[in-house]
Amino acid sequence: MAEPAPLPPAYYATKAGGWRQWWTILHPPYTAWHLAYVAIGAALAPRVALTPLLAALGAFLLAVGIAAHAIDELHGRPLRTTLPAPALGLAAGLSLAGAAALGALGVARDGWILLPFLAAGPLLVIGYNAEPFGERLHNDTVFALAWGAFPVLTAYVAEARTLRLAPLLAAMGAVALSLAQRRLSDAARSIRRRTLRVVGTIHLVDGSSRPLDETALLQPAERALRALSWGIVLLAAALTTARLT
Repeated sequence: MAEPAPLPPAYYATKAGGWRQWWTILHPPYTAWHLAYVAIGAALAPRVALTPLLAALGAFLLAVGIAAHAIDELHGRPLRTTLPAPALGLAAGLSLAGAAALGALGVARDGWILLPFLAAGPLLVIGYNAEPFGERLHNDTVFALAWGAFPVLTAYVAEARTLRLAPLLAAMGAVALSLAQRRLSDAARSIRRRTLRVVGTIHLVDGSSRPLDETALLQPAERALRALSWGIVLLAAALTTARLT
């Protein structure tokens, strides 16, 4: 029996080769999802100013969307791209430096209260994605705190220059949603990246049967991920639109 062709490493992945691989590296649905937490955090502030919101979105786009994902691809090539390692390293370094520069401008504008967030950001990106400490930082809990709670709290503090109960509750909600994202994406990644073949049959109580294959296992998780990513982004857009208009 001929071996089946390998599935793409992600449902949004482009074909290997060429500049379009940078789109794959960006993980567009997940990057947009986590940027939505930034917008939600900012929208909860008593007053919402456009400049700190755009700065926070830019910093997280650079740090999470580009730097973290470039480091992740350098660390084992999970997306199977052919992008040169020096290019990935340069993208990671420049993006992280850009995010830190935006954070420093925020500290200059808002004061010392943003310093812990400025310090924690690069540590989370490097600690989680480069895995210098192994599983101690690369796990579901750190993922949910770093890419869920952290954007909400950072954006709120950038706007309000303080912390209150509402953003803490929103951060807890972002943690829960990020854990759900992680569970669903883990299941999909296992099939796409580590499974050679799925063979089986589902027998229903009415006597009928359905084939059990990769598609049957992938569709529920990936359809849920698509719906959740769009839902979170639209919710964030609605909240920020309401606050800014």
